[in-house]
Amino acid sequence: MIAPGAWLGVLGGGQLARMFAMAAHRLGYRVAALDPDPECPASGVADRLICASLDAPKGWRELANCSAAVTIETESVPAGSLRFLSNRLRVAPDADALAIAQNRALEKSFLQKNGFAVAPFFVLNRPLDKLNPGVESLLPGLLKTSRFGYDGRGQIAVATDTELINAFEELGGPCILEKRITLSAEFSVILARSDDGNTAVFPVPLNHHHAGILDLSIVPAQISPALQRKAVTTALRIAEALNYRGVMCVEFFLTADGQLLVNEIAPRPHNSGHFTLDACHTSQFEQQVRVLAGLPLGDPSALINKRGIAMVNLLGNIWGHAEPHWSPVLAHPHARLHLYGKRTPRAGRKMGHITCLAESTDAAKDIALSLRAQLVTGDASM
Repeated sequence: MIAPGAWLGVLGGGQLARMFAMAAHRLGYRVAALDPDPECPASGVADRLICASLDAPKGWRELANCSAAVTIETESVPAGSLRFLSNRLRVAPDADALAIAQNRALEKSFLQKNGFAVAPFFVLNRPLDKLNPGVESLLPGLLKTSRFGYDGRGQIAVATDTELINAFEELGGPCILEKRITLSAEFSVILARSDDGNTAVFPVPLNHHHAGILDLSIVPAQISPALQRKAVTTALRIAEALNYRGVMCVEFFLTADGQLLVNEIAPRPHNSGHFTLDACHTSQFEQQVRVLAGLPLGDPSALINKRGIAMVNLLGNIWGHAEPHWSPVLAHPHARLHLYGKRTPRAGRKMGHITCLAESTDAAKDIALSLRAQLVTGDASM
């Protein structure tokens, strides 16, 4: 066990690192964050900010010199950084799990090889002048970059041969082509797994996306208990197959014909788990600290059973030409505002979120969407 008072390191300085640092501080740890941006969200919270590129060995060494253990806040960090650091100190997750989760081609192949159902896909590594055998059966589909795509970026919908060839040239490859699936629901399972294989699973959120970006999460998910159990069992099996250590999110698709598919793995706390900050005995970020420091896992259950929880994202579009009027959110007894400390808002950028707790999921959803709508209109009178 790494006792409170020690330094914990995090690769990346975005909002997830900021929330990790806050959770670490509550448990008595100090935090060093590595990020190239001196004004990154973690800069105002971390005890030390190391300004260096995430792929710079000099930065890794500096982080290793001041930390007892290191984690990540984004899967875009090089897996080599964790291999380098693991020779010097404790890391979670490990480099092998990160290498799989950060590459869609490796991830889909890993899932398929281990018997987990995924959407039909094909890996495309070279520029196309004609379609490979079997690819046409995946049209219409989504062409996605193998790496560095998130929040709807790095993917293009394609319906014809020509669109696929042009999209591959635009994205630059390597890519995967996924068959477009008709969905009835999207949800996620967020879990923590310790060194000894103990696990803790959070309540399952139902997720709604807009333009490829998570827009709304509702807890408990409005899906059958049997389907929730199947998804949780699948997520735990994936974590075991990866020999995973840390906090992990597995995103699921439920198809229109009732098939459960794994969409992707996030080897870190996830946007759809932000509700845990206000609604669970232990948040996903405290669990990340606990696993990294070798502490016992906390209780992931909701604070109040049978209560509705909703989380809505606040994107830079809301800001317009000025700071929104926060009065409606701050005055509401069932709402919690979380801002990420980002200096520059822009369209599609996650700037914060609102979590609402109410007597039912419908009530929580209505409150959350209403409050956000007031921010969009700039109406501070309600």
